[in-house]
Amino acid sequence: MKFVDEYRDSEPARKITDALARIVSKPWTLMEVCGGQTHSIAKYGIQSLLPSSLTLLHGPGCPVCVTPLDSIDKAIQLAARPEVIFCSFGDMLRVPGSEKDLLTVKAEGGDVRTVYSPMDALQVARDHPEKEVVFFAIGFETTAPANAMAIRLAKKEGLNNLSFLVSQVVVPPAMISILESPANRVQGFLAAGHVCTIMGLAEYEPIASKYRVPIVATGFEPLDILQGIYLCVKQLEEGRAEVENQYSRSVRQDGNAAAREIMSEVFEIVSREWRGIGEIPQSGLGLRDDYAAFDAEKKFSFKTCEPIVPSECISGLVLQGIKKPDECPAFGNRCTPESPLGATMVSSEGACAAYYRYQKTGI
Repeated sequence: MKFVDEYRDSEPARKITDALARIVSKPWTLMEVCGGQTHSIAKYGIQSLLPSSLTLLHGPGCPVCVTPLDSIDKAIQLAARPEVIFCSFGDMLRVPGSEKDLLTVKAEGGDVRTVYSPMDALQVARDHPEKEVVFFAIGFETTAPANAMAIRLAKKEGLNNLSFLVSQVVVPPAMISILESPANRVQGFLAAGHVCTIMGLAEYEPIASKYRVPIVATGFEPLDILQGIYLCVKQLEEGRAEVENQYSRSVRQDGNAAAREIMSEVFEIVSREWRGIGEIPQSGLGLRDDYAAFDAEKKFSFKTCEPIVPSECISGLVLQGIKKPDECPAFGNRCTPESPLGATMVSSEGACAAYYRYQKTGI
């Protein structure tokens, strides 16, 4: 397939790995930020192609995985209300809350609908003015522009029966949180190419400078990742800590100005809880006062209860790059995609799901 096969070609991959072997002089540990990169690494066996002194850790770049348990529990409460049509992306339906998941609520009679865009939720609200429609607005900077557009359109159209349960997060503060952790092992980052396509590269430069870590904006195909690794290791070997752009076919220095503008209009920076990690200051997006009427957390009341986290699930350690999925004693037996203990085993971008699919089953 044109524009795909050339990024999966074994010959240039071999040249990159040979070049890596020539420059590596000591052990290095890198973290790929995005779950999409994690799945490519697992699927194509990229770790096995690298010199043994290079270690890849898997970061908190799975939006489903880092959506806090409290938000899942609130979504489940809303979905169970008879007056509500709850709209969500499909990969959220099986993420476990404290007692059940959204798919169970649907089986119990809740009107839970899978949508493919926040614009679908707008149409549901137009079609059902007698119902309260709630859209589960999760994700990183990649989903924020579309969610912001939907919220702005809802206000423009006066869709007062539509609201948004917002759990949007942003990447750079999570990278800082990892670097400042006493358990940090990360010496360089492969930044998420699609996030950088929206936001550009400038916000990563202070991180690279302050913490002396190379940051390479990297795509998602095998050759993208291998080249990103090479660029990152080359910086480390040369004693540099800069922001580089491997994914130049998509990423520009200033990102997407129109996307950033609508995000800024609708959202403001807030502190946000990350599942398995805890609260990270200034790491989330919340609705501005002008759009508060569309905030589901302000529109509805919720039962207050302490979220219940399975004691044996180590997804928080996986998301912080402290442990790998197969180091969990429950991995592959008590925790599987069919019976997950944590979100990292559910999501299509979750590290545990990637290990289970590509390493345990050998697919």
